[in-house]
Amino acid sequence: MTVLDDWTEAACAELGLDPADVPITLVLQLAKDVAHAVTRPAAPVTAYLLGMAAARGADPMAAATALASLTAAFPRPGTRA
Repeated sequence: MTVLDDWTEAACAELGLDPADVPITLVLQLAKDVAHAVTRPAAPVTAYLLGMAAARGADPMAAATALASLTAAFPRPGTRA
């Protein structure tokens, strides 16, 4: 196990969640993409938004795919009019 796995298990236990329901790789990839394509502070905000969408019944993979598409289409820093 990694420190990330240990942390995820501990955080899930604290929040009453099942660690098996946490798509770690999906969240990390989305956060990485957002941090590089939008701005670094948007990465944790996006991860939170993904979690909120999932909590409200959205499929995490579908929500992450939608956010990844938005990220790809989002104007790059310094290119906004």
